Amino acid sequence: MKKEIQFALQKTVPVFCGYLFLGIAFGILMSSAGYNAIWSVCASIFIYGGTMQFVLVSLLVAGAPLPTVILMTFLINVRHIFYGLGFIEKFRRMGWKYPYMVFSLTDETYSLHCTCQYPADIDQTQTSFFISLFDHFYWIFGSFVGGLLGQALPFNFAGIDFSMTALFTVILVEQWKNTKSHIPAIVGGCTAVFFLILLGPEKFLLPSLCVTAALLVALRSTIEPKMGGELQ
Repeated sequence: MKKEIQFALQKTVPVFCGYLFLGIAFGILMSSAGYNAIWSVCASIFIYGGTMQFVLVSLLVAGAPLPTVILMTFLINVRHIFYGLGFIEKFRRMGWKYPYMVFSLTDETYSLHCTCQYPADIDQTQTSFFISLFDHFYWIFGSFVGGLLGQALPFNFAGIDFSMTALFTVILVEQWKNTKSHIPAIVGGCTAVFFLILLGPEKFLLPSLCVTAALLVALRSTIEPKMGGELQ
């Protein structure tokens, strides 16, 4: 298992750099809202929702009712339904790890699972599990550090949540460089811009994802030969 752990650590270094600072940002925001590091860690363990956790801070401060929180969580994380479709069978074959692999499929972990090229001498199932586990730990650790810093540092941390946008940009550039076909990225980008202009920032995400998924299915026979394998 040593090779699998080493390979997973190596592949998750970029996510560690991003999740450390994103987790710190979340912990600081939680602290500024009156919640200590323990609450930040618990949220990162049991919610692990990235963007949703940042939104959660505002909802907690506003005293939003539970139905509102549930609806917001669904709307923000509904994209994970599309992410998970390509991994259902793979995760199901992982036995007892299956529920955790579904739970831990964040944007960045999904990107790693899609683009990772596994050496022939390692167990892909174990390596995939460690990639998900390490990414989750990075987020938890960052949240804990942020919670402590938020209590100790008397600074104004306005705008720190922009680090989420910065990480998404890095992931996009990395995928663009490592994939053989740029059609999925172009289709997704154009569709997102179209619906953003048409519907605005509050309503564009779900329709753009649906249309992107439909277009990629229609273009599957064109994309797969260029990708050198099955389209996730």
